[in-house]
Amino acid sequence: MIVVLVVAAGAAWESPALRELGDDPGIVVLKRCVDVDDLLATAAAGQADVAVVALDAPGLDGPAVDHLLRHDVRPVAVVPRGPDGAARLRAGRLGIRVVVDEGDVAGLPEAVLGAARGDGGGDGDGDGDGGTAAPAATPDQDDAPVVAAPAGRPGRVLAVWGPPGAPGRSTVAAGMAAELARRGRRVLLVDADTHAASQAQQLGVLDEVSGLLAAARLAGTGHLEDEVATVQRSLDPRLAVVTGLPRPDRWREVRAGVVETLLRAARRHGDVVVDTAAPLEADHGADLSGRGGRNQATTEALGAADEVLVVGAADPVGLARLARALVELRETVGPVGVRVLLNRMRPGLGWSESEVAAMVSGFGRSTSLHFLPHDLAAVDRALVTGRTLVEGGDSALLRALGAVVDAVEPGSVHRQAARRPAGRGVRRGARRGRRIR
Repeated sequence: MIVVLVVAAGAAWESPALRELGDDPGIVVLKRCVDVDDLLATAAAGQADVAVVALDAPGLDGPAVDHLLRHDVRPVAVVPRGPDGAARLRAGRLGIRVVVDEGDVAGLPEAVLGAARGDGGGDGDGDGDGGTAAPAATPDQDDAPVVAAPAGRPGRVLAVWGPPGAPGRSTVAAGMAAELARRGRRVLLVDADTHAASQAQQLGVLDEVSGLLAAARLAGTGHLEDEVATVQRSLDPRLAVVTGLPRPDRWREVRAGVVETLLRAARRHGDVVVDTAAPLEADHGADLSGRGGRNQATTEALGAADEVLVVGAADPVGLARLARALVELRETVGPVGVRVLLNRMRPGLGWSESEVAAMVSGFGRSTSLHFLPHDLAAVDRALVTGRTLVEGGDSALLRALGAVVDAVEPGSVHRQAARRPAGRGVRRGARRGRRIR
């Protein structure tokens, strides 16, 4: 007996579909779920085999499908019939292998039984006619849109992370992105801090729409990879930003998988620098809802990174936090390349760089160690004008970040920064980011 859950989101096909399923002696409908949240919670109970879902049900996205599969519930999507196959393509991107046209629900029992057996539930011809289910289109099929990769190698993902206590993660992330862009790389700065997003304010971006929330909505419809450019704001010809959450309490809208998909799509077009939050602990109740926890965005960014830049404060409290953070990072993301950046290094601490390096070497293995000076004047100048450190002109901090870029991107060449005309950017928040198309 195959046990089925149904979420139709008020679709007209629900009643005939329930009749067809009820008439099949090998199928029992356990529950008509109110919405996707109800479906995910019921699936977690482990009593169902197949979920029949409306493709346009609110909240049906990749992480929701992953949640069903983790609990051995096979999804079957009922999709609107269209000449271009867009609905089938979207189902494939969400991870749904079996689809049925909403006008052919007579074939739904066969599709359900096939999905339960794991055989795709149909003849696989892809037309969906006559009530037979067909495998959903997947992104690597011929009809999937292809995003061209840039000339040469694809971009790299650099995650900027560090312990709590405001060691300067956001300042370093923005500075690294701007310096990479100055050297001719196309760079996207992503604010994935779900606790205290700040890149929009720091860079003077007047944006009524959060780029991260826009990415979350596109991910929910399966369109993020094709439309990743629409969630960015251009700061100059080579540098763009995905702004963060307008309020910390909206982190729930950033479902599991959003940041991972965003970074995968963005790196096809250039380098990506991700500003992350400090906490890494998992939300143990998240699995029941399939929504992921508040720190999911950070762990996804760290997991997708080619290298992690760990920013710590060069003082006794900051070093103690850094020691614990490096252990936690190693336990969370495994053997990823780590570069440690000791920020706000200053003579008043009474330690030499060699003494601090000796202390840090005992915390754990890292690829390299870099010292960033306590250049308050350069940071303040950038903050009050809403500009990057590169736009602010030469400074000790910018030169130190340049040395980090030399290590991350060996052979990269310094280029003259494009300076803005005098009189621009003197008022905080004067910049309005341009939407990239």
